[in-house]
Amino acid sequence: MGRTTILVLRIVLALVLVGTLFVQAVMVPLFGIDLAEAGAEAVRVPVLLIVVLGILAFQVCLVCVWRLLTMVRRGPVFSSAAFRYVDVIIGAITAAALLLFALGTVLAPGEEVAPGIVLLIGGMGITVAAGALLVLVMRALLASAVATAAEAARLRTELGGVI
Repeated sequence: MGRTTILVLRIVLALVLVGTLFVQAVMVPLFGIDLAEAGAEAVRVPVLLIVVLGILAFQVCLVCVWRLLTMVRRGPVFSSAAFRYVDVIIGAITAAALLLFALGTVLAPGEEVAPGIVLLIGGMGITVAAGALLVLVMRALLASAVATAAEAARLRTELGGVI
């Protein structure tokens, strides 16, 4: 991957991270005020907690992708150290899916939220869970690449001994 691509991706990641911090600091409190004014006191705290935790899960993914980009730039991305970040990404995406299911559960009872909205939230939860499974498959590909790189290094060492 080229240096320019990595630089552009880092700029995008930094802007997205700043945007999520803005949402946490400004938009979530305003959303809480809107929920209170709408008379949704019963679900206000759980909904706000789920939103903040969802944003936090997304931020964790951003930081892990940043760390993986650092590994790509330095070269050793096909190493066992990359698994730590990929595992954290899988965990954060799984947590986000569970948070979406929790949001649907919180909003389901009562007449305030249309059943179609709850169904859409459930569908989003399934889609995010599928994303976690996709990253899990990518992790298996990373494991294969790491094993191949280790085997190639071993063969180079043996060849060096023969020559």
